[in-house]
Amino acid sequence: MGGQSLLYITTLLTALGFMLIGYDNGVMGGVINNPPFQDTFKHPGSGLLGTIVAIYEIGCFVGSLITAVVGEPLGRRKSIGLGAILMLGGAAGQAASSTRGAIIGTRVLSGIGMGFINSTVPVLQSEVSPKATRGRFVCFQLSLLNAGIMLAYWVGYGFTPMTGSKAWRIPVALQCIFIVPILALVFVVPESPRWLAAHGRSEESLNVLARLQGKNVSHPDVLAQHSEICAAVELERAIGSGTWKDLMKEDEIKSRKRLLIACSIQFFQQIGGINALIYYAGTFLALVTTSPALVSGALFTWFFVASFIPWFLIDSAGRRFLLLSCISAMAACFAVEAGLVWKITADPSDSAAGRGATAVLFLYMALFTIGFQAVVWVYPSEILPLRLRQKGSAISTACNWITNYAIVQMTPAALDNIGYKFYIIFAVINAAFLPPIYFFYPETKGLSLEAVDLLFSMPHNGHRPATLQELNADLTVVEAKSAAQDEQEKTKSVE
Repeated sequence: MGGQSLLYITTLLTALGFMLIGYDNGVMGGVINNPPFQDTFKHPGSGLLGTIVAIYEIGCFVGSLITAVVGEPLGRRKSIGLGAILMLGGAAGQAASSTRGAIIGTRVLSGIGMGFINSTVPVLQSEVSPKATRGRFVCFQLSLLNAGIMLAYWVGYGFTPMTGSKAWRIPVALQCIFIVPILALVFVVPESPRWLAAHGRSEESLNVLARLQGKNVSHPDVLAQHSEICAAVELERAIGSGTWKDLMKEDEIKSRKRLLIACSIQFFQQIGGINALIYYAGTFLALVTTSPALVSGALFTWFFVASFIPWFLIDSAGRRFLLLSCISAMAACFAVEAGLVWKITADPSDSAAGRGATAVLFLYMALFTIGFQAVVWVYPSEILPLRLRQKGSAISTACNWITNYAIVQMTPAALDNIGYKFYIIFAVINAAFLPPIYFFYPETKGLSLEAVDLLFSMPHNGHRPATLQELNADLTVVEAKSAAQDEQEKTKSVE
């Protein structure tokens, strides 16, 4: 298998990983308000309910940190496979739980497995995708993530009339329909060519590149890309990039700055409030409609449909434009939502305010998936140096999950205690994202992963390259310098 078919099979593996992320994010939101779930766990209060839902994020956080330690030596395929095995055990345990302690423990186990998968699938996808369409491939993954959320809510809605614990056990168990194929595909797809090159397996890297391009190993395009990858590996090895200490070292290719950018965008995504809406959509919509489960299904169907829009924008409009424009509008949405929810709280019969609040929520979800969601998963994998990519991606993903935990844990209590003011907090937080994004986030559209190193470096002529052509020219200079240094070292050793 080679060429487009191999790329599509690899994309299918990562796509199932993203769909599993989405389904797991949405499934509890679809069942926690149903009487059978409440009866099984003896009607937990808002604090305990928040813990049952949010403890999964603690598992994801722990799994991401473990991946930061073992993921690089394991490789992309084995990390995903190990995560899937852990998730399979966690899913079975959740579906069989009958006590609060059991479901909390098994959700932690599932979370650890998700930490492995979530930290690794974006890296694998970015490392096998063509540079010109890398953003579009990740957008495809995120459409499937949103499809997973949509499916979770419709499954929850479909099981709402059912009596007995199977009304929530079956939706929870259905995550296995994604996990089992992931385990099977791990044995089919090749390892990342960039990981192979970084671990001294240059010949295997060349063979995988040839298979992905559907060309012979001696083809000029294959050799050129392989040479570029090997040059980047040598450049990073020469400056010591790759150890834990190097993560926080402001070296020639700005490793520390790049890690902080990767972590900050993941932090921004979660602290901005999206999962307060995803996990508790039914609770939010209960304020404005008499059919919260039905409207939740419609909301996440729209979320899925809107996720196709960035397919056509991320590689043309670019990452920075989408972030800055859509986050500005997202902050405005939260401000308007605060006012509308205040009106509804003061007068529950105000149907116009209820319709307006629902419409703003639909608009916000579209803005999020167009301008933030697609970028937040492609950007860290692009921005991180090759030899720090697995560690850095895992750490940035850990930032995502621990912030997610904080938001999901506090949302039920916050809604009970401060009501509409909760939206004002998120309006301010989203507006605060704009200055750091404007001043510190570079554009990466159209650049090879190796060229991004040069985007952060100060090349030989003292200027920062502004175009892809300049980046490629500087990469040639770096390769020539590296070759000259190697020759000098050989001469010295002979002398």
